[in-house]
Amino acid sequence: MATTLEVALLYLVAAVLAVVGCRMLRLPPMLGYLVVGVLIGPNALALAQDSAGVKYLAEFGVVFLMFVIGLEFNLPKLRSMRTLVFGLGMSQVVLTIAGALAGHALLVWLYATLFEGRWQMSWPGAVVLGGAIAMSSTAIVAKLMAERLELESEHGRRVMGVLLFQDLAVVPLLVLIPALGSDAEEMVSALGLALLKAAALLTVLLVGGQKVMRWWLTLVARRKSEELFVLNLLLITLGLAWMTEHAGLSLALGAFVAGMLVAETEYKHQVETDIRPFHDVLLGLFFITIGMKLDWRPVLDQWGLVLLLTTGPVLAKFALVALLARAFRAPPGVAVRTGLYLAQAGEFGFVLLTLGAERGLVAPEWMSPILASMVLSMLATPFLITHADRIVMRLAASDWLMQSVQLTSIARRAIRTEKHVIICGFGRSGQNLARLLETQDIPYMALDLDPDRVRQAAAAGQSVVYGDAARLPSLMAAGLARANAVVVSYPDTASALKILRLVREHAPAVPVVVRTIDDSDLEKLRAAGATEVVPEAIEGSLMLASHALALVGVPMRKVIRITRDARDARYGLLRGYFHGADDDTVEELEQARLQSVTLPTAGAAVGRRLGDEALHAIGVTVVSVRRASGAVTRADDDLLLGAGDTLVLSGLPEPLALAEAKLLRG
Repeated sequence: MATTLEVALLYLVAAVLAVVGCRMLRLPPMLGYLVVGVLIGPNALALAQDSAGVKYLAEFGVVFLMFVIGLEFNLPKLRSMRTLVFGLGMSQVVLTIAGALAGHALLVWLYATLFEGRWQMSWPGAVVLGGAIAMSSTAIVAKLMAERLELESEHGRRVMGVLLFQDLAVVPLLVLIPALGSDAEEMVSALGLALLKAAALLTVLLVGGQKVMRWWLTLVARRKSEELFVLNLLLITLGLAWMTEHAGLSLALGAFVAGMLVAETEYKHQVETDIRPFHDVLLGLFFITIGMKLDWRPVLDQWGLVLLLTTGPVLAKFALVALLARAFRAPPGVAVRTGLYLAQAGEFGFVLLTLGAERGLVAPEWMSPILASMVLSMLATPFLITHADRIVMRLAASDWLMQSVQLTSIARRAIRTEKHVIICGFGRSGQNLARLLETQDIPYMALDLDPDRVRQAAAAGQSVVYGDAARLPSLMAAGLARANAVVVSYPDTASALKILRLVREHAPAVPVVVRTIDDSDLEKLRAAGATEVVPEAIEGSLMLASHALALVGVPMRKVIRITRDARDARYGLLRGYFHGADDDTVEELEQARLQSVTLPTAGAAVGRRLGDEALHAIGVTVVSVRRASGAVTRADDDLLLGAGDTLVLSGLPEPLALAEAKLLRG
């Protein structure tokens, strides 16, 4: 019998291996949790048992998942997407459950007519199964769309609208499923009582709860203790979950309400940051326990059923979502993409299926095949999204025409433009850059994926078009070959690397400026071909320093000079690198590098001014000087050099060798 510590260590090792494996394969960690759950579970290696303690701890993962969903729930967001959320999203969920009930009725009739038997599953079980099938994976789809810069695209907005309603639909389903487990006579009264409890609790919490929550969080925040703030979040989340559970509802419903209440306060973003570690770790534990329920033996014995349960719901859901998107006036290609992105099962499907099994609505022999089919559909999602363009071209013959029209509109705007700047992204930074370019009569062409922003900016006379700057056709249509520069105005390293690769392959002479949050990815971007990388953190600190200097009385002319010198020194330092043993290739010998030289006691440069050495005459720049005492000072021509001083030099290898010899000679 394993001890509690051994069980905890086993789960931690399994979770670490799951995350590492998925990171290496570029898959969502959730899939890794499911796989290792299968491996260590009682139906495979039998390293762990699905104990009651672990099961209850795993429920906390669902609690925090619902809390995070509640944080994302806000009325302004719903109002702006109401057609997609309550039109397309609600239609998809309702029709999927209705389809499951219709399929159940058909199977009941077929079994009674052809086999003179009885279909094994009841209609409440069909509701549970329909609700599980209706869910799609927010974690997988949102991550993949963010990486592909598709969140603001036409199909991306529809996908996110449907996912948002699916998350909201979980709340009434969590109330409905326990009521379905009652007897037929008691079902209506149980369901009515549950809905009445939920409505009363939600009314009390949402009417007066927002003011109480804001007052309480403000009171806690004034103590200025991060530990107290996190403890308070745990108390609020688990406390409201406990209240709803004791009211005859579910833990998840209380957590969802807690998230909604916090979302209306000014502490929302801080709460999201603080709660994320608990949410991710406990949710991973939940998915491990789900994987432990999967028995691979009946899956192999019933592989045909598993294949049918995988392909059938995926194809049906794809067709339903695509038809609904088309009914809501989406172009054919957008409708097909929306269907492809939402065809898989989702994390909430496991939650609903597990709840249905606990209430006896889903027979145990069905659990392993259904769980296996859901996992397989989620594993297939990255491949479906990766090859979405090819699939759309085959299924929607007019999509190539729509893309051609889009590229033609870009080319038409750019055809008479040359020596211009291509701005990738037209957010605040892109718009500010465009205004500065206009003051100097420099033409530009901006590409952006937000249709509303593009429409409003184009109507205002801005040179902006709808297009994905990370795709070669869009860049070429924007006149990449004729451009003077390309600017990536949004801080997304993955997208910037794609753009850099395309520019270097098709227009290597065009310089590229990239915006980043900080300098953590600077070397990677420069290696990919970025002419200059502008980290926001550095520029922000320079502006902060300039304002502070001006406020304490430093003359403005001197402030400007200090800031300029600091910027030159900073970017000059970032552009250099210190020589290594593997840096002697032909390309490396033609690039500037950094080299540090420490002055010996008897060196000729000791006691002389830095300017007297005339290092700039041989092509070497002194970036900084580290004194023998350890202090780092600016390289000034009047600086008196001393023994033990270290000079950081920048230049090509040959001039650096001459400078080193000059400084070290006796």
